[in-house]
Amino acid sequence: MRHLLDKTYRGSAWIAAFAILAIALLVSSQVLLNIATRVFNLPLPSSIPSYADFAGFMLAAATFLAMPYTFRSGGHIKVSLITARLPAPVQLTAEIIALGLAAFLTGFTCVYVVMLVHESWHFNDLSNGTIAVPLWIPQCTMAVGMILLFVSILDALAQTITTRTAVIPNSEDV
Repeated sequence: MRHLLDKTYRGSAWIAAFAILAIALLVSSQVLLNIATRVFNLPLPSSIPSYADFAGFMLAAATFLAMPYTFRSGGHIKVSLITARLPAPVQLTAEIIALGLAAFLTGFTCVYVVMLVHESWHFNDLSNGTIAVPLWIPQCTMAVGMILLFVSILDALAQTITTRTAVIPNSEDV
């Protein structure tokens, strides 16, 4: 199970990385198109339709899909100013409480993100750009990222309880 979860978090991070690469390619293409039409007067269209919308959708996908891997690798900010000064048993208790609270809040957010996706699908909400995209499609990447973050927090909580040690490294150790 551990191997499957780690591969899932890593796969999600790779998809996020490809989304960032796609944003860079899309925006670079738009810049080159502007240069080609305005500087060199080439007979090309002046812009890529809805490129800003697509870049925004990919940014949301990259942000949310990167969260589970970033969390598990200790890349999120972990405030250890107080907990580092606590005795070891109290540190473990504080870690478990923090992970439990994070799991609760993330689970709560997951419910509402999934409801948002369902609502967008139900009402057939469309983006406002030149190319009308059903909003539930980019919102699904946000929901998947949040659900995977929730799973990774539950995973860390279960691992912390069973091993009796913190499994998420401090951000300053990374």
